[in-house]
Amino acid sequence: MMRILIGDDHLLFREGLRRLLEQLSADAKFTDASTFDEVLHLVQNPDEVFDLILIDLQMPGWPGFSGLEQVCTTASDTPVIVVSASESQSDVRNSLDAGAAGFIPKSSSVKIMLSAINLVFSGGIYLPPSAIHADVAAKATPISHHDHDHGGDRMASGHQLTQRQWEVLNCLREGKSNKQIAYELGLSEGTVKIHVTAIFKSLGVKNRTQAVIVASELQR
Repeated sequence: MMRILIGDDHLLFREGLRRLLEQLSADAKFTDASTFDEVLHLVQNPDEVFDLILIDLQMPGWPGFSGLEQVCTTASDTPVIVVSASESQSDVRNSLDAGAAGFIPKSSSVKIMLSAINLVFSGGIYLPPSAIHADVAAKATPISHHDHDHGGDRMASGHQLTQRQWEVLNCLREGKSNKQIAYELGLSEGTVKIHVTAIFKSLGVKNRTQAVIVASELQR
């Protein structure tokens, strides 16, 4: 049985998510929370173990991204996905920095939302296309439902990077700054920062040096 925590202050949206997620698991058990304090209380309860946590930003009691980091740290073995009405690059980046495994805009279609959750369950990181809108080249498909159909974007260890993120990572290996990478790949600096954050999370590293070391080992 899959146990899913849905943290959102809108009852209608929570009910819609439940109906949607029942497509993932017919015997899923749902727990609702309408405030941030309720979410934190549930994840801190040792008797409550979740397989997936979906959380909105700006819930009542929302302390900022430090609160999201606290949830992700407390429920370290559970993927946390932000489901938000926001689509700003800074919110996406801050969510990933805080430990979220994905960021799904509420404007997403049912198909995209299910695919994003499946991608996270398979070990990937989901970013909304709107957050990396500068990636217009065909080879620059953002991390999405396409990626789990194409093994070419995966590293042998099971980490998942898109072709564009490999290009960013190779630039990191060459010691280039975000500004240089943005110029070379035709991206905005904000988009490069989002890619770098996703690369760090996917590789399980904290900085550029560690990313370069891991990438070098994987490409041997």
